[in-house]
Amino acid sequence: MNEFYRIGDKLVSMEKLYRSLTEMLTLRSTGVSQQEVADRCGVDRTFLSRLENLGSVRKGKSIAVIGFPLQNKEELISLLDELGVEFRLLMTDDERWRFVTEKSGLELVNEVMGLAAKSRTCDVVILIGSRQRINWCAALLDKEVLGIDLGESPIEKDKYLDPKHLRKLIISAQKSDR
Repeated sequence: MNEFYRIGDKLVSMEKLYRSLTEMLTLRSTGVSQQEVADRCGVDRTFLSRLENLGSVRKGKSIAVIGFPLQNKEELISLLDELGVEFRLLMTDDERWRFVTEKSGLELVNEVMGLAAKSRTCDVVILIGSRQRINWCAALLDKEVLGIDLGESPIEKDKYLDPKHLRKLIISAQKSDR
């Protein structure tokens, strides 16, 4: 379902624009310079810079948020979407137990290592859980880790996390020079 716009004697395709923008932003997100992308795609570097600024959600450090067991998971996901958090893994108590029990040992190790690798691509990782789990993950990740302690391990039921507290921590982390 392609939308077209008639502009003077030109017919502009939204689908073609979308494909071109996706290609340019994908290249930029993989580390290709603005000039290289501009050359490959036949646009001016300044045009690409303006596009990036136009679509910018925020500036600052990249953030990962990992937490369980959370009572208000959906509310927190909405907050993370609003703040443009790059990586998130939030689970209720039921979801975390299914995550662990529905996989073989090898599958579980591979999944956990994949999640660790993804979170390591972010500048700051916010961990929500028991102090013990926060300490273990901080040692594993070897990055800037901020913790929100939900109680003593093992936590056996979903816990409510005040979204205002998480919002302040994320905004502070994005701006910090630690």
